[in-house]
Amino acid sequence: MELEVLFVIGMFLTFGALLMTGYPVAWVLGGTAVIWTLVGVIAVENFGANLWFDYQSSMGLVPERIWGIIESETLVALPMFIFMGIMLDQSGIAERLMKSMVQLFGGVRGGFAVTVIIIGVLLAATTGIIGASVVLLGMLSLPVMLENKYDKGFAVGTACATGTLGILIPPSIMLVLMADRLAVPEASVGDLFMGAFLPGIMLGAMYVAYALIRPLLQPHIAPVPAGMGKVNWSVVWDVIKAVIPTAALILGVLGSIFAGVATPTEASGVGALGALLLALFSGRLNMKVLNASLHQTTRTSAFIFAIFLGATAFSVVLRGLGGDAVIEEALLGLPFGPYGVVLTILFGVFLLGFFLDWVEITLIILPLVAPVVQQLGFDLVWFTILFAMCLQTSFLTPPVGFALFYIKGVAPPEIKVTDIYRGVVPFIIIQLVAVAIVFLVPEIATWLPGMAYD
Repeated sequence: MELEVLFVIGMFLTFGALLMTGYPVAWVLGGTAVIWTLVGVIAVENFGANLWFDYQSSMGLVPERIWGIIESETLVALPMFIFMGIMLDQSGIAERLMKSMVQLFGGVRGGFAVTVIIIGVLLAATTGIIGASVVLLGMLSLPVMLENKYDKGFAVGTACATGTLGILIPPSIMLVLMADRLAVPEASVGDLFMGAFLPGIMLGAMYVAYALIRPLLQPHIAPVPAGMGKVNWSVVWDVIKAVIPTAALILGVLGSIFAGVATPTEASGVGALGALLLALFSGRLNMKVLNASLHQTTRTSAFIFAIFLGATAFSVVLRGLGGDAVIEEALLGLPFGPYGVVLTILFGVFLLGFFLDWVEITLIILPLVAPVVQQLGFDLVWFTILFAMCLQTSFLTPPVGFALFYIKGVAPPEIKVTDIYRGVVPFIIIQLVAVAIVFLVPEIATWLPGMAYD
């Protein structure tokens, strides 16, 4: 076992070192697999290492695994949901929501921040594209909030953190990948979508509470804007008209999945068509927009699938070197008890999020630790939702917090990097509190999936 431990540590160190070179992650993962295949073969054939390892049982399995990825029905939903999110950005829905909801909530202290969060939750329930959501919310909200003298950190932190809700609230492409990696009936895409729904809405509600309570304690960070008109039925009706298209799309996608009428893959097709029709009815659909949306969908899907293939090679070789046994023995040997093991895994995921993207963590770490958690008797949906909530923090934690880069790219010049870091810290804390709540009250994640089987 000592040799296996050294090989596993060496493989992860090689991955980390190659990652620092700046090469694409997919090639780093695949290259690490090739290097350690050679190391394993040489160790067995020339030094008599006591390993169950050869080329055929490691890299030789990769073509078969890749074929399994390509023919996976679950993963068909991935490009469909990506297209749905990109096309929704083109439809102008977010702009109409912003204009109408500002009239409804703008007169409340912190009302602009509340508006951003509500729009973010609605966008999250129709798309899992974090980059697009963060950029869109930043472009729409930051000029308005800064014009109304909002604190720069409070304004940019709200837009940045709210944009990350789409990675948790279904339909989330992260949950699609997780379900595919777990490949067990008790944690299907539908189960994970239902399991993440209440935690995602709870997190959005916690954001709203923060956006209302903090300005009451520190009025200077969110002044009440002068000249806001009174709320009347006309304003309410404008909000309802702006919300109806989004609500219809959410009902079509999530409603069909939760009701058991459609599989997530079928629902993704409905969502893609619905987003296309919304863009058409808004008058924004033309060949240039369609071309750009398809091109971006292809690029994003190819990026994820390339990492998928690299991670598959990495995982196969890691298992061939005894990595799964090493990790299982290490986790089960911890002196913290079953719940302590889960907390250790979640803490490790939180730390990894500072340096790795959610795709790599999902594809490499989740399949290694999930069997251990299942062996300890925990509900796999509950654990996977906790895993996903921890990964959400990776978008906000430097140095690899992608949401921080997205928001900086569209923020006005007066917003500095320090303002962004200062603004997201409270939201990271809120996310960790939400993780703790779901950890202590598992029913928040397991109630809806349980209802589906009753």
